[in-house]
Amino acid sequence: MRGLIRSGLTALAFSSLVAQAAGAQQLRVGLQEDPDALDPTISRTFVGRIVFASLCDKLFDITPDLKLVPRLATGYEWSSDQKSLILKLRDGVLFQDGTKMDAAAVKYTLDRHLTLPGSTRKSEMAGVTGIEVVDPLTVKIALSAPFAPLIAVLSDRAGMIVSPKAAEAGATAFANHPVCAGPFKFVERIPQDRIVLERFPDYWDKGQIKLDKITFLPIPDSAVRLANLKSGDLDLIERVAPTDLDEVKSNPKLITASIGELGYQGITINTNNGPQAKSPIGSDERVRQAFSLSIDREALVQVVYNGFFIADDQWTGPASPFHIKRPAPARDIAKAKALLAAAGQPHPTVNLTVPNTPTLMQVGQVLQSMAAEAGFDVKLQAIEFASGLAASSKGELEAFVLAWSGRTDPDGNIFSFVSCGGALNDGKYCNKEVDAALQTGRTASDFAERKAAYDKITEITGRELPIIYLFHQQWLWAMSKSVKGFTPYPDGILRFNNVTKG
Repeated sequence: MRGLIRSGLTALAFSSLVAQAAGAQQLRVGLQEDPDALDPTISRTFVGRIVFASLCDKLFDITPDLKLVPRLATGYEWSSDQKSLILKLRDGVLFQDGTKMDAAAVKYTLDRHLTLPGSTRKSEMAGVTGIEVVDPLTVKIALSAPFAPLIAVLSDRAGMIVSPKAAEAGATAFANHPVCAGPFKFVERIPQDRIVLERFPDYWDKGQIKLDKITFLPIPDSAVRLANLKSGDLDLIERVAPTDLDEVKSNPKLITASIGELGYQGITINTNNGPQAKSPIGSDERVRQAFSLSIDREALVQVVYNGFFIADDQWTGPASPFHIKRPAPARDIAKAKALLAAAGQPHPTVNLTVPNTPTLMQVGQVLQSMAAEAGFDVKLQAIEFASGLAASSKGELEAFVLAWSGRTDPDGNIFSFVSCGGALNDGKYCNKEVDAALQTGRTASDFAERKAAYDKITEITGRELPIIYLFHQQWLWAMSKSVKGFTPYPDGILRFNNVTKG
């Protein structure tokens, strides 16, 4: 029986989609989660970034070897004092509603990132004091101080330019029908079921686009995603479970692609965000240290991921020049128990919230078992991923197993998460010494000075543990052999330039 989809109703709707697409170059993509709001200003999910890559072009992008390249911008120039940036824009670009992408639209979007309530881009752009339209194809960005990561910031959601006409309808209306300047236009979204995009015929780089339609289907269970791929009801799936890799490789109809990530998997601790922060693990760094010491990271990745991932306790991946070359910390149950005794918490309870995918639930179970040996009583609480993000930001969770897909510049992996007032700092951790080092990392242009600042941040946060880092994953995709031209990127984002199906 084909179509091991999530329910009978979904299977019926999905079969209808397949029938409608007969003869068209449609790609059906299985996602691990359902995205949150389809608005680059407020979005914070990784799968949202996957959808945006087809929907919303950026001012800059990265290459597979992490070079920054122009897209909606054609070039840039820094002022002599490094406190202003001139962007030159591509001429003749249209939004999917037919309006022009020009300097006014760039200013509108960047101002929106800075001022829209709930913006998760605001802290990424901290230091921007003004955006000026110089002429229809030139924008000037003024800064309070030099900001080394700015071009890298503009190569992600902060650089996605939205249609002012569409955004003026309001944030909710825009998220329900986003309009950008990317290769595919929005058609429909049924939450927890599908997101459908169709090729935008007036895309500025249309020669690179071969597909007519992309349908994204959120399927949290990795086994079900793989079953749909094997049956032919999906063409490509992201984040294949490493335990399924042998099965995929043995299937003559399938191929794989993989690459190391820029980010990390960790546990975000609520240290200062409402009543939930008053837990033992939230209120005492010794309890957090003990929890970290109870974890055998090497065993964790071996048990859950067949050793395919990299055990580590850092917020930068091994490929980053800012990563400290050292082995993952050894497990030390005796020291963990001593820390708990010193904290007066020999048997603390930890309410650990875990996204409800089978693999991450297994991560939670392994953590639960390991921590129990040090005296912890870990209670697992499963939650749908986007709902977990919303609850975490409101301070409704005590500890949350949460990944970050990573950025090319180290600032993108740390600033928003641990700076006082950072947009993604769900636990409301705040350390003025860390903030000062973060500012140095942002304003210094010398590599050695930035490296020293980030090493200091690693030292402090490694002691205070607002986030307990666990490992770095390898991005792993599987697809039908009919899919041609797919290129893996270390940010894990699916780009469909020159991808065909046939």
